[in-house]
Amino acid sequence: MRDCLINAIRRIALVLVFASQWGCASWSYYGQAVVGQAELWQRQSPIATVMRDPQTSPALRARLQQAQQIRDFAVRELGLPDNQSYRRYADLGRPFVVWTVFAAPPLSLSPRQWCYPIAGCVGYRGFFTADSARAFAEELRQAGDDVYVAGVPAYSTLGWLADPLLNTFIEYPESELARLLFHELAHQLIYVRDDSGFNESFATVVETVGVARWLADQANPQLEAQALALIQARRRFQDEMTNTRIRLEQIYTSTAADSEQLTQKAQVLKAVQERYRLQQVVAARPNAEHWFRQPLGNAHFVAVTMYHQQVSAFNALLVNHQGDLLRFYQAVRELAQLPLGERLQRLTALREQHHE
Repeated sequence: MRDCLINAIRRIALVLVFASQWGCASWSYYGQAVVGQAELWQRQSPIATVMRDPQTSPALRARLQQAQQIRDFAVRELGLPDNQSYRRYADLGRPFVVWTVFAAPPLSLSPRQWCYPIAGCVGYRGFFTADSARAFAEELRQAGDDVYVAGVPAYSTLGWLADPLLNTFIEYPESELARLLFHELAHQLIYVRDDSGFNESFATVVETVGVARWLADQANPQLEAQALALIQARRRFQDEMTNTRIRLEQIYTSTAADSEQLTQKAQVLKAVQERYRLQQVVAARPNAEHWFRQPLGNAHFVAVTMYHQQVSAFNALLVNHQGDLLRFYQAVRELAQLPLGERLQRLTALREQHHE
């Protein structure tokens, strides 16, 4: 009994510390984080227990088994953490585990930042309920910011806690399930305070390499075709967002008056919406169609850029190490130890090498 009590206290203490990942500014914010994480603890069960449960559907049982195969592959072939993360399952009865709020000024692509003791400063703030996220977003909107509220299927506690498999992503196509697990485990392997672009770009490269190797290991033409369609949809989406971001940056750095910049911005974003309506550029991406359901603004591009701004640099670094992931991880750790300015210089040099 005493050991259980100590363990419970330890877990709550960890949540109180880690709750600041979402930029807490009050004890009410800590409270919703504790309640949300506690719900995950309450609802999760070991995979073996769920598999034996006669109430578990054959489809879920098959997906859990597949997820464990992917999890084992992540350790064996990708050198990702071998721990208890994704060895349990929880059904939250909702489509997302958290909702994150992104914000940026109306004539800037620089994100608003929220800071916390453990993970540093990031360009988003997360909530365990959609209503709380929307209420916070409305406060920012009323203050004049562009705002985007994104439903998130998974998040990483960076190894502080054992993250479970969730109903929010367990039914993803196989390659997308693998992509998500590899990405979140990469965060547990390497994480740098105050540098979201570094962290997300690194994890994006790991997920991409991981999925390619998973597909090669499976040698399943049907699975490869499905994954290729998803990859192509993602590339179309990313190309669209990159081109739009470049156009917006040109507008915001021009000498035009603010009123004229706002007019040009509206025209660019309207064109993006129209191209999406005609081409369905994100139709093949799981849960991505909600990206266009809210009025487009700078905050949308903050969210996308965070995951891709340093990808080409990390790809170059991986090439420099002949695709050896363990050597790549060591090189990334060395970059992570550098002061921010020097780290950015090194990444810029790698990015230029990639484009040569």
